Amino acid sequence: MPSSKPSAKPANPRFSSGPTSKRPGWSLDNLNVDSLGRSHRAKQPKAQLKKVIDESKRILGIPDDYLVAIVPASDTGAFEMAMWTMLGERGVDVLAWESFGSGWASDIKSQLKLDDVRLMEAPYGELPDLSKVDTDRDVIFTWNGTTSGVRVPNGDWISDNRKGLTFCDGTSAVFAMDIPWQKLDVVTWSWQKVLGGEAAHGMLALSPRAVERLESYTPAWPLPKIFRLAKKGKVSLDLFEGATINTPSMLAVEDQLDALAWADDIGGLAALIARSESNLKVISDWVEKNDWIDFLAQDTANNSSTSICLSIVDDWFSSKIEDEQRALIKELVASLEAEGVALDIGGYRDAPPGLRIWGGGTVESSDIEALLPWLEWAFDTIKADNQ
Repeated sequence: MPSSKPSAKPANPRFSSGPTSKRPGWSLDNLNVDSLGRSHRAKQPKAQLKKVIDESKRILGIPDDYLVAIVPASDTGAFEMAMWTMLGERGVDVLAWESFGSGWASDIKSQLKLDDVRLMEAPYGELPDLSKVDTDRDVIFTWNGTTSGVRVPNGDWISDNRKGLTFCDGTSAVFAMDIPWQKLDVVTWSWQKVLGGEAAHGMLALSPRAVERLESYTPAWPLPKIFRLAKKGKVSLDLFEGATINTPSMLAVEDQLDALAWADDIGGLAALIARSESNLKVISDWVEKNDWIDFLAQDTANNSSTSICLSIVDDWFSSKIEDEQRALIKELVASLEAEGVALDIGGYRDAPPGLRIWGGGTVESSDIEALLPWLEWAFDTIKADNQ
């Protein structure tokens, strides 16, 4: 028999892993629109772009000697820009344990066509052996596997005396996890992940070592205009002062400034991390009490606190072939959306069949607490209907 249908619903049913939920209390009326309809190169709009850079650096604790820029095409554009402009100077170790890491590996092999590439793979739910990474080579990795719910535990495996550059796709970790910036030379993220901003804008942070690479090495391949970070052997510093390569959305800029101000008001990075970890704990406590569901991560110490990925481990569900499992997940997700209690919580299309609940700082723990009984009800109902 299905469990009783819950009565209480989340106040905010948005649990998407990207774009993610807006901050609590968000309203379009809160945004400053003075820069709309103006050139982004004009003094006031450019100052707003520079403010996004400065406030991001301050709240995140990015070292003063790192450069930060707003770049086109979200996190993907930022990471591609970094790879195309800096890889090829030495061998590369690529870590892949979910779809985005696999995508970077594919681009390095198929598009850049580098010869000296070591691919270190692990299946969804696991991490590669970090002890085998050679940081005298360039290293490509994601801090948090958005589609697998598995994050690296720390940066201890990265040498302080490395000769290569570390390239970190940090898009679902920055503003939610403790990032050891001094261990990282290139970090990218996007506005629409942890702070719930709007799409198409990426952020790129470069260490002094990364800047040195840009000024001393020229790739063998041609670079599209939107990837060009250096001119005549010198990094274009105006890019890191708010002069974007392409035309940004000033409405999205104001939205990001609103999110940054909220983050500051609640206590900055420490508060954001605490909120995300609290969301993970709510789900962890619930998983421990329910034998039909588990984390996709094989080691709970590596559980993501943002993209929280769950697998249904009930014997009835596990006995189904993958296509049947995906159909059942789709039915479960649709039933919760129809009830208005959860939007966009199906697992990523390339991941094993399951659920994915966003637990970043813009999500209230009370909403996750209200969601969990609905997950039990939905699963029980679907199981009863399909046996």
